[in-house]
Amino acid sequence: MNKRALIKKITAKLTSELAIYFRAAQFSRAEATHESSKAESKYDTRGLEASYLARGQSKQAAEIESAIAEFEKLPVKKFGADDAIGLGALVELENGGENFFYFIGPRAGGTEVLHDKKEILVITPQSPLGEQLLGKKQGESPQLTLGGTRQPAKIVSVE
Repeated sequence: MNKRALIKKITAKLTSELAIYFRAAQFSRAEATHESSKAESKYDTRGLEASYLARGQSKQAAEIESAIAEFEKLPVKKFGADDAIGLGALVELENGGENFFYFIGPRAGGTEVLHDKKEILVITPQSPLGEQLLGKKQGESPQLTLGGTRQPAKIVSVE
């Protein structure tokens, strides 16, 4: 699988999310400063709430910008069957008769992309699943805690 193309898809998805957060933050900022949002009484907090929302959306946009920068500088490493899972690995995991694909990324855990007709979920080394997969190798069958229960899984491939 072409990991450089996969990383480009991840950054493209993050870029589109960034545009959404940026527009939302601008809208909330405009709402907070608009004359119709001026408090009419001490209980009227619409403008204040809009400013809190704009601040949160701006922070989220900054987080996404940082994630994009980290993905753009992420080196593409080819993992072999004897290599331990680490940052930049694409892992195929079999669990309960189904195969799942995970990309170990520096940030943006939870981002999903469709690549080569496969749904790939970005997880970070700090996530519960990421922590459990780090250091494991292709062919291993670890007991993973998924959804609060221990389940057998098999690491089908690591790229």
